Amino acid sequence: MFTRKIFRARTSHFIRVLGAVALAVGGAVVTSSASANAATMGWAKVSSSGVLLAESGVSKVIKVGRGRYEAITTVDISKCALTGTVNTIGGTDPGPGSGSILVGDVNSTTLFIRTATPSATFPKTVDDDRAFSVAFFCH
Repeated sequence: MFTRKIFRARTSHFIRVLGAVALAVGGAVVTSSASANAATMGWAKVSSSGVLLAESGVSKVIKVGRGRYEAITTVDISKCALTGTVNTIGGTDPGPGSGSILVGDVNSTTLFIRTATPSATFPKTVDDDRAFSVAFFCH
């Protein structure tokens, strides 16, 4: 009985971690209702112009400047892990060289996202409008 509880706990943790990784790279994982209730997860896929393309737990995105966005969530994210990635839309290349993203919380329901092209050459700036995905994971 004790061994079975340990196995269930480890399996549930593994499923949550797998789901977090899949969301961070744009995939999806189906989990049982027992493990889904253990954590709150949300995500958004956003175009470089700030259009919300798909979401769960994000109500809107506002483009506030070149490569700068705010995402309004439907839950409290003040104690959540935050992640994001620059990505392509429709298989198009997101730009030259490398891309970077910074994700932080402005307040308990607003994410700040900054996208950049660190390898940009003049006259481009480092801050750059990029398509991106963000996710948050709360326990």
